[in-house]
Amino acid sequence: MTDTPQRPRPLRVLAAMSGGVDSAVAAARAAEAGHDVTGVHLALSANPQSFRTGARGCCTIEDSRDARRAADVIGIPFYVWDLADRFKEDVVEDFVAEYEAGRTPNPCLRCNEKIKFAALLDKALALGFDAVCTGHYAQVIVNEDGTRELHRASDMAKDQSYVLGVLDERQLAHALFPLGDTVTTKDEIRAEAERRGLAVAKKPDSHDICFIADGDTQGFLASRLGKAEGDIVDESGTKVGTHEGAYGFTIGQRKGLRIGTPAPDGKPRYVLDISPVDNTVTVGPAAALDVTALTAIKPRWCGTPPSGPGTYTAQLRAHGGETEVTAELIDGRLEVAFTEPVRGVAPGQAIVLYDGTRVLGSATIATTTRARTTTSVA
Repeated sequence: MTDTPQRPRPLRVLAAMSGGVDSAVAAARAAEAGHDVTGVHLALSANPQSFRTGARGCCTIEDSRDARRAADVIGIPFYVWDLADRFKEDVVEDFVAEYEAGRTPNPCLRCNEKIKFAALLDKALALGFDAVCTGHYAQVIVNEDGTRELHRASDMAKDQSYVLGVLDERQLAHALFPLGDTVTTKDEIRAEAERRGLAVAKKPDSHDICFIADGDTQGFLASRLGKAEGDIVDESGTKVGTHEGAYGFTIGQRKGLRIGTPAPDGKPRYVLDISPVDNTVTVGPAAALDVTALTAIKPRWCGTPPSGPGTYTAQLRAHGGETEVTAELIDGRLEVAFTEPVRGVAPGQAIVLYDGTRVLGSATIATTTRARTTTSVA
């Protein structure tokens, strides 16, 4: 006589519903799997706009209504939780401060770390929930010994593991990503939403930075930090233009430099360095952006930290590709060397390490070493 396999124990799941199609389908799949699901929409803005600007932004009144309608169709309870003060402090103010310091932050990572899998998860656990469910495309794999690993989504085209690289083992133990283990196109997800009767099936995806609905990051920063005119200089220190605030630039930027003096070789120039101390932006040729190594701080590991030097792959942007690296944790800092030079790496960005499809962890880039100058940029 063979034993009948037991179904996993149903969980009490809090489904974070942004008002978009991915989180709605994720909540529906969690409920269909037999879990006791409650939907929650996070109010992250103290003064949300009534309507989004095209496909930009999120967390508007319109989004909360879309999330509520989706929860009604799924047949689950629904609440709106006000986390606007926490979001402002941990994400928006951090974003502004990082740009003011000449660094390039990633607010999506900070939101996952501080809001969705810290503030939200802590509140969920305090209320007796077992897990938080989101519409991210990634996978949590449970090993035989009960430990958990974060892996890329089955469909690399939609993989979002980069912005989840800040989750630690405890947070992974209470995370559900129902969309991560199915190879489906976004059109198929929308078709599934339509079959389920979810009105968000055809709703545009949000993109860019959710709290900058019009996509004008420089204008947003100027409204917070004020205009501060300074010089744009070339590698020799010669003034070639002016700007209205060094915070409005990022390493590797090409457009919007408004340089009146053309380069001697006639080729485009890129932002090489941002100095908030003297409010100066340095520009130069693309080749000067090649980075051979970096140091990253504040590492967060999705499980046991790697020991000793090792060869891994790294991702440096949410929608970037992988590059081979050697990395070692030394005195709490991650020292990384690239097998081939990479271009446009900026302090403040996150580097996420992978071992195959497994996410090892994330750290914040502090300094980079350039191939051409063999000097560090902080």
